[in-house]
Amino acid sequence: MENTCGFVHLHNHTMYSLLDGAIRPEDLIARAKEWGMGAIAITDHGAMFGAVEFYLKAQKENINPIIGSEIYVAIEGMKVKQQARGNIDGSNHLVLLAATDQGYRNLMKIVSIGYLEGFYYKPRVDKEVLREYAEGLIALSGCLKGEVSQLILQNHHGEAEQAAREYVDIFGEGNYFLELQDHGIPDEKTLWSC
Repeated sequence: MENTCGFVHLHNHTMYSLLDGAIRPEDLIARAKEWGMGAIAITDHGAMFGAVEFYLKAQKENINPIIGSEIYVAIEGMKVKQQARGNIDGSNHLVLLAATDQGYRNLMKIVSIGYLEGFYYKPRVDKEVLREYAEGLIALSGCLKGEVSQLILQNHHGEAEQAAREYVDIFGEGNYFLELQDHGIPDEKTLWSC
């Protein structure tokens, strides 16, 4: 299959996303190559366990490896260990991609802080941590569990817009993007219509 539009997948979970992803990094890279993609991202949940393996194997296959993680952002701050907005772990999803070497270092720092300081069901950080380590990162709004998506689905459109603007403020103009996904889930279609 030829990739004629320059499309690249930027939100992918491998076997390192326990209970969510199953593909091995080398198989993800092989599929990207088969589809004519010059790059592919790895964005495992809350971790970067496969980052080095993915990077080395992608380089070997002349595929540009994009290192990222789908992190968990604590809704009421990472020190608050309780449910929030109906989420048992008190967090929303956010995809971060390293755009520079400094971004890669910052992503490692964010993920580490999530495990060492913010862990509650999952490794969580808060927006203060994101502000401190935003340099060199590109953020994507995430899946249905992303903050903006959750607020839209709860009919809080004004709060959703405010949240999106806050992420633009944190990561900088041109470094925050809204994701559109189609896995055949009705709520995803609801988000497209906004």
